Amino acid sequence: MSAMLHSLLHLLATQPGLIANHADAYAELIGAEIGAMSSAYERRAVLSASQLCCWTAAAILAGVALMLWSVIPEPSAKALWIGICMPLVAVAAALWCRMALQMNKDSRPFECVRQQLKEDAMMLREASVL
Repeated sequence: MSAMLHSLLHLLATQPGLIANHADAYAELIGAEIGAMSSAYERRAVLSASQLCCWTAAAILAGVALMLWSVIPEPSAKALWIGICMPLVAVAAALWCRMALQMNKDSRPFECVRQQLKEDAMMLREASVL
């Protein structure tokens, strides 16, 4: 550990511009990760809200269809067909939202930053051995 710290301090003293460029690259990498993570969370929020709305619409449409079916003495085939299909369309949309949520499981946040830190630590270890 002390050899790695010594290599880092030597690099900082001899080439401060290299360290500054590396820090800028880390800042860009972290900014990109935050942007990707926020976009993924926004997508999940929209899909979750859409799914909830679709389930609510399906329940309301099924209830209306059931009430109409119980009130109309002899419903026509067309009315029966529409009463069945409309809630099913909302159910299909809700299921699509659920599948989209399941398919878009995000990888671990900041995985690229972790990988870069591991690579940098390995590079410093190699430099301290030499």
